Amino acid sequence: MINKASNRKFFKAAVILTGCFFVAGCENDTKVIESLTEKVVLREEATQVESMLTQDGKLRAKLKAPFMTRVFGDTLITEFPFSLHCDFYNDSSLLDSWLDSKYGRYYEGLGKVYLRDSVTVVTMKGDTLKSPDLWWDQNTKLFYTDKYAIYNGIGKNIVGGKGLVATQDLSSVTFHYPTGTVQVSESGVPK
Repeated sequence: MINKASNRKFFKAAVILTGCFFVAGCENDTKVIESLTEKVVLREEATQVESMLTQDGKLRAKLKAPFMTRVFGDTLITEFPFSLHCDFYNDSSLLDSWLDSKYGRYYEGLGKVYLRDSVTVVTMKGDTLKSPDLWWDQNTKLFYTDKYAIYNGIGKNIVGGKGLVATQDLSSVTFHYPTGTVQVSESGVPK
């Protein structure tokens, strides 16, 4: 019995002593915890970028840029800080229009592209759209801006005061505050 009683006392003492070690050893440095739980933003960089967009097995667009960054955060953002050139193709995979800009930012989750600084869109029919600031909605295939814009087409020269909405192929261009000269037919529709 003495042996069992001393074993119990020894066991209780060992449990209490081990518990003290665990309590003392569970203290964490706040800097270590913050570094483990801080939000990490991943970033990729690429040079001499050439990317092709296909849809249903057909070439829809080809993009070229000297430098690109992708930032993986809440929203995936692809940025072209120096310049970009994009060729758009029709259903027959023929060049339909092209776009140049000195800066571009693509919001992948939204399907929207923000372009700024010398934005130029040119169609193979000869239509040209220029603006210092332009958005392109990939889902609706529309260009839009609330800034100043210039549209030139065959027999048309519209200098917009502020704001426009245009289809990707520039077959329809609507200015919110237009100024300039437009030739119109007898029915009042621009020629």
